[in-house]
Amino acid sequence: MRRILVVVAIAGVLIASCASEPVGPLPPAPIPIESADLAADIVAGASPTVLNVWASWCLPCRSEAPLVATASTSHPNVRFIGLNVKDNDPDARRFMAQYLSDADMEHFSDGSGRIPIDLGGTSGVPITFFYRSDGSLADVHLGIIDEPTMARLLDEIDR
Repeated sequence: MRRILVVVAIAGVLIASCASEPVGPLPPAPIPIESADLAADIVAGASPTVLNVWASWCLPCRSEAPLVATASTSHPNVRFIGLNVKDNDPDARRFMAQYLSDADMEHFSDGSGRIPIDLGGTSGVPITFFYRSDGSLADVHLGIIDEPTMARLLDEIDR
């Protein structure tokens, strides 16, 4: 039993030491928003839009964040919005600094996690919504998005 505890303790130290902390000042906290306001904002933007829903506590969100960040900088005609759900500001800011610092995207927050459901998705994260320039929903991707799927859906909305 003692060996198991030692191994677990060592594993915990190794995992903690591998986690990289953001360097420098943290970005501003995501701006709180309501479902109706976000939906109106997407329509008013009059451009193709990707809405990526994430949370700092979501391990799959960490995996897909670099792809979202890269897509946001390589598709200047597409607006990227990050929606942080069921999170707190300090953790959200650290996640943005660590995983989305190079992203060209706006960030909003939804403390209740209700917005993805109101927009036609689920409460699970990550989830990514793809909107055409007229604000109509083109697709909803549940779970981690991969590069071929991201490319196909971006091509569909950025014509």
